[in-house]
Amino acid sequence: MKLKGSDIMMECLLEQGVDTVFGYPGGTVINLYDSLYKYSDRINHILTAHEQGASHAADGYARSTGKVGVCIATSGPGATNLTTGIATAFMDSSPVVFFSCNVGEAYIGKDSFQECDTVGVTMPITKCNYLVTDINDLASIIRAAFAMARSGRPGPVVIDILTDITKAEAEYEYIPLEEHYKYGKLATLMKRPTHNLKPHEPEGDIDKLVEMINESKKPMIICGGGVVRARAHEELKTFAHLVDSPVAITVMGGGGFNGRDPLTTGMIGMHGSQASNMGIDSCDLLIAIGCRFAERVTLDVSQFARNAKIVQIDIDRSEIDKNVKTDHHIIGDCKRVLEIINRKLEQQDHSKWKEYVFSFPTETRYEEDGETLTPKQISDVASEILPQDTIVATDVGQHQMWAIQHFHYSYPGQLLTSGGFGAMGFGLGAAIGAQIGNPDKVVLHITGDGSFRMNCNELCTEEYYKLPIITLLYNNSALGMVRQWQTLMYDKRYSQTTLDRGPDFVKLAEAYGVSGIRVSTKEELRLALTAALKDVRENNKGCVIDCAIHANELVRPMVPGGRSITSFIVD
Repeated sequence: MKLKGSDIMMECLLEQGVDTVFGYPGGTVINLYDSLYKYSDRINHILTAHEQGASHAADGYARSTGKVGVCIATSGPGATNLTTGIATAFMDSSPVVFFSCNVGEAYIGKDSFQECDTVGVTMPITKCNYLVTDINDLASIIRAAFAMARSGRPGPVVIDILTDITKAEAEYEYIPLEEHYKYGKLATLMKRPTHNLKPHEPEGDIDKLVEMINESKKPMIICGGGVVRARAHEELKTFAHLVDSPVAITVMGGGGFNGRDPLTTGMIGMHGSQASNMGIDSCDLLIAIGCRFAERVTLDVSQFARNAKIVQIDIDRSEIDKNVKTDHHIIGDCKRVLEIINRKLEQQDHSKWKEYVFSFPTETRYEEDGETLTPKQISDVASEILPQDTIVATDVGQHQMWAIQHFHYSYPGQLLTSGGFGAMGFGLGAAIGAQIGNPDKVVLHITGDGSFRMNCNELCTEEYYKLPIITLLYNNSALGMVRQWQTLMYDKRYSQTTLDRGPDFVKLAEAYGVSGIRVSTKEELRLALTAALKDVRENNKGCVIDCAIHANELVRPMVPGGRSITSFIVD
């Protein structure tokens, strides 16, 4: 049948099983929004306050559900406002397809109103991107884009469509999802199975790893973001208990291994626990699963795991030996790799080694006797009152590290954080996407006063769509993480990190129609969270809880950049 380009796009979204998109309309995408109006009984559109909020919402939806997120923006500033969200998804391997429309063909290259080379701008921060100039290519490109976003190492794809194409007509034929590998320019990539070892990787590589495990006396495992993306948490749990090995977790690995498991040593790296970092430093075999060895994990690469043979399991060949030289590696989907290894392994016993590793603390101990509310008290009260399966979306800064250090995540998609790109303002948009994708779960947004200022306008989205998100605001009246570095390394020269200014966050929340509460003690927080949870369950109403903490609170421990992973600053 013959359809307009904008209707072809809607049909292709339905082919993919898409039921929700996030976005913001504009002149060049007006035909897409006209079609969204016609398809509103099948495709739900969430209008955000800003395109960046839409990009983070689509990302949060994707991470928390395991589906491909979808985001739409207009040309020029609409498309460029997406770039922070695109880069965030790219760095953290989150599958999102971004649609934008450009000016008409007659106006391309003429500095036309809101013209932008969207493909050129986004090329470095996408798995691939397209400029659609022929209506007959539109359906195949959309199918190829979704396949690319979800296959192999997931990631974002951008489709920029000339606005002419959205109103042109072409023949459309429904194609079942399982046949999409036949279409588009990425057909050869789409034919590769995403849950099997690559054909060129012999199973002998796995046998070699089994042999290395059998010879090891002091094994250590790193759970990275690849475990979360592959939903390989059950396979990793079986593997870790068969090896009887402590497990350190990266920022992106939160939820890939249960934070309450007795083998968990906590976070690794710059703000990692002493148990994790000392275990890495002393082990004789390090098995990194879905981990790219970023500098915040390794610190001084020359000293990292200096006594160990290093094994890396990753789906992306380009990550092998990129940051850390390995002694052995396996390229493949970690879920499938672990399934095969688990069938070959015999039960190990490393009791003495575990006793050594767990002689070091897995969490920072704080003095809790003072009158001021502390970060640990905030996480303790939240863990006590909120359900264990609560989804947590964070912004970036000290609060992010405290949320990862002191909350315990048990399943993939429970922790949503901008780990690779470190985008302040990510949290509320991600929380919105997570709440829409998981309406039956409590969603907690953890932020700081610096980060919250950046995208707090999305409170209007939260209120309009009755999204009962609880925001815990760690308010120290400072850009806390930068201030921490200034405290420790710049002789307390607090250049532009003191936020002694508005807004009043309680009044701001109320202005948007969301509840606002200010607390400064543990008991006040307990009462506020209890009331907020009741409002979530009974009234579908969100809440901002402004928690006053001291500006001198530090994320501890800390290892300065470029130092050995065990060079802790504890106090």
